[in-house]
Amino acid sequence: MSRIFSGVQPTGDLHLGNYLGAIRNFVGLQADFECIYCVVDMHAITVWQDPKQLAPHTREVAAAFIASGIDPENSIIFNQSQVTAHAELAWVFNCVARMGWLNRMTQFKEKAGKQRENASVGLYVYPNLMAADILAYKATHVPVGEDQKQHLELTRDIAIKFNNDFETDCFPVVEPLIFGEATRVMSLRDGTKKMSKSDPSEYSRINLTDGADDIASKIRKAKTDPGELPGPEALAADGLHVEGEAEKARPEAFNLLSIYAALSGQSMAVTLEQFAGAQFSAFKGELADLSVAKLGPIGEEMQRLMASPDHVDAVLRDGAERAAVIAAPVIKEVHEIVGFLGS
Repeated sequence: MSRIFSGVQPTGDLHLGNYLGAIRNFVGLQADFECIYCVVDMHAITVWQDPKQLAPHTREVAAAFIASGIDPENSIIFNQSQVTAHAELAWVFNCVARMGWLNRMTQFKEKAGKQRENASVGLYVYPNLMAADILAYKATHVPVGEDQKQHLELTRDIAIKFNNDFETDCFPVVEPLIFGEATRVMSLRDGTKKMSKSDPSEYSRINLTDGADDIASKIRKAKTDPGELPGPEALAADGLHVEGEAEKARPEAFNLLSIYAALSGQSMAVTLEQFAGAQFSAFKGELADLSVAKLGPIGEEMQRLMASPDHVDAVLRDGAERAAVIAAPVIKEVHEIVGFLGS
């Protein structure tokens, strides 16, 4: 069976974008893949994190995995820092990856901004650690969003260069899994900006721990425009995706429609057909009901799990032990290939 690896950073306040862009997809992969899901706390500290909050935030992500339907008996759930193979293989990859490759990484440029010279070295070599996360388990597939596609390409480059340099076939060239509707969820207050926990307005996002009343209220107050909802005429030539100019002209409308499509499990084409010409007031009522039905139980279960941290911690420990068993022979093989003594 093919093997999936993916991770989520424990930065706190998980929201609808995290769920639709990543966690929901993780759940659906369990039937067809061997799945390893990681809370990437080592990635998190590439920028400053409050040490007092990192552990609770790590538990929050693990709780979201479990509450959303990831089965810790069948899939592996753990936090990255408990398995030393990640750091060990990352160093080997630091010696395989080229400076020119890392200089092209747009996410480093975006996160470092004008403070590039003051950014941590960890942030710069973040993609090498991501490659180690994946290849320590010889994962064959990785579900990725738009913002991680470049890093996955680097993982492929590192695997190919390692294999070529050492004349081996040690590492697979991992394949991306890119999902459909609402892989990029935008703010409820501004359809041109990505949904984010850093937005000062609580009404810009639906947190996974929000109760039913909060979810419904945020949907009702979401920004819209004066027109009726668009129909299938907004689709591009492929009949599947919204035409770029149409989406740019009405970002809030298409954001809410894509959220509905994703939560309902139907295509954007079907959603546009369903609500063509409708008023936002009626549509928001249906979207609110759907959101409460899908997200409410997840939030309730997350709250229950976070109130009993011993269970979540036990899941993470068990997952780390199982992950380490898979990674250990890979690290041993790498030691032998590169010529480390004592391997």
